[in-house]
Amino acid sequence: MTVIVLTNCPVGLRGFLTRWLLEISPGVFLGSPSTRIRDLLWAEVREYAGQGRALLAYQTDNEQGYAFETHDHTWHPTDHEGLTLIHRPSNRAPQAGSAGADVPRQGWSKASKRRRFGGGR
Repeated sequence: MTVIVLTNCPVGLRGFLTRWLLEISPGVFLGSPSTRIRDLLWAEVREYAGQGRALLAYQTDNEQGYAFETHDHTWHPTDHEGLTLIHRPSNRAPQAGSAGADVPRQGWSKASKRRRFGGGR
């Protein structure tokens, strides 16, 4: 089983992939080509993706039962003790060394505590 997911790729590339794979949703292709054909398709995707991104997932004989590759993606496959995991870059901005006024305090607000536990001021 092979899955190719295209994002923001040329329409011609999508048409090219429909020769060997079934497009089950816009930009999502599914099929069972041979290893040689899968590698040729992936080479074409990498060459003609333009400004787009691509993801290839396929069944293989390893611990997980599948493998995947990415092209121009911010998420990258990373080997972790024999398992392939996806490394996602953090969206958080680096925090300063000192606790400034812009850092939110941990815990419940006073209003939330009053609503939950009752009580006045």
